[in-house]
Amino acid sequence: MGAIEQDGYRFEVEYSVSQQKGALHVYKDGEFIEELAFPFTGEKPNEEEIDTLVDTYLQDKL
Repeated sequence: MGAIEQDGYRFEVEYSVSQQKGALHVYKDGEFIEELAFPFTGEKPNEEEIDTLVDTYLQDKL
């Protein structure tokens, strides 16, 4: 899972399988803005759920 770049933002995904926790690190113009934490189940986060988190974040910011 790589970084997502959209609308001038960069979202980097990090996750821990053993803890079943993930995070999106949000950057704008190379500067860290915030971390969005989320739970998941299985071997890795669901890419559709991550896309939904990104879309929701962008809707709230724009």
